[in-house]
Amino acid sequence: MRRGLRFEGVAVAGVGMVPFGMLPERPILHLARDAGLLALHDAEMTLADVDEAFVGYIQLASMVGIKAMKELGLTGLPVTHIENASATGLVAFREAAWAVSSGRADVAMALCFDKFTDMAGGGGRAGGGRGGGRDVIDAPILPASYFALWAQRRMHDRGTKPEHFAAIAAKNWNYGAVCPTAHRRSDHTVTVDEVLGSRIVAEPLTTMMCCPADDGAACVILAREDLVRSRQPGRALVRPLASALQSETYARGHTFVGPVVGPSTMTRDTARECYEAAGLGPEDVNVAFCHDAFVNEELEYYELLGFCAEGEGDKLVEEGQTGPGGRIPFNTDGGLIARGHPGGPTGLAQIHESVLQLRGDADGRQVDGARIALAHLVGGGSICTVNLLERTD
Repeated sequence: MRRGLRFEGVAVAGVGMVPFGMLPERPILHLARDAGLLALHDAEMTLADVDEAFVGYIQLASMVGIKAMKELGLTGLPVTHIENASATGLVAFREAAWAVSSGRADVAMALCFDKFTDMAGGGGRAGGGRGGGRDVIDAPILPASYFALWAQRRMHDRGTKPEHFAAIAAKNWNYGAVCPTAHRRSDHTVTVDEVLGSRIVAEPLTTMMCCPADDGAACVILAREDLVRSRQPGRALVRPLASALQSETYARGHTFVGPVVGPSTMTRDTARECYEAAGLGPEDVNVAFCHDAFVNEELEYYELLGFCAEGEGDKLVEEGQTGPGGRIPFNTDGGLIARGHPGGPTGLAQIHESVLQLRGDADGRQVDGARIALAHLVGGGSICTVNLLERTD
């Protein structure tokens, strides 16, 4: 019987990330090292305190994760490599939380990094793409085209307008402007008209509705709850509550979107599994993070994650419910569109922002009274993961 994981006795000890961006001059091992040291410093720990590590990336060669851990020290700890496309970071977080919750480790590290600027010169992993077999059929079509077709379908079925997509993108750009670790930090308030006026990538998607290619690294330290309480008695405690992870199952329309993001049922079913494991529902969530590599995804996920009924996402946008002061703010660090999307570390960046929000440390973008956070990503190929975190006093 498939069910989500519920974590017990584990808390976030520390988080760290380097600001995402195009960083061709910075070696990838230095990015990973810096993120790891920031998280260890935040946890008031050293590598000697860590019992097990999970490393993740998409584009780099094999064993780079081991080399990255060597930058932090040689303690003999077990290191496991995880790769699940864009969901890599969240899956590394899930495995580290489970290692502590299961009693296998007192302290576990999730460290993810990637360098998309190396891909431009052919430095990425050989083969690329979405693999062989059935997926060869859709491989020549770039993801932007698929997501644009998904957006067009919604416009036909629901009456969604490009202005709805532009309003979500503008929200995320403006959140990114006040997030110190975001790639795109506009020096002015981004408007719907500005988003609509940017260059078309694949109609109706413009450049400001699509995520950039980034370099970056992020790290999360998880530890036994009693250890975290004893080391940081004055800090709000953030606990991972539950996690669900699913691969795709066949559903109507699968051939169209399945190879890229999986059928829409995958996000709906994974979210339901996570809510059940946590004993919560979408009405309990105060701040949410979702896969918004292309802006129409965020609109779809409002519905698929259960924050409104099917077909009512447009109304949520029109009422401003997913922005500052709204009922359920989404992607308060700018999301993939503004904070950036290096691939491997993207999920850990979501956890980084979740922890800041739940601690009450998200200056300039704080969600008042945030106690429950949700982090969702899909990985092309396709898998989906949903994770819930809570603040406890």
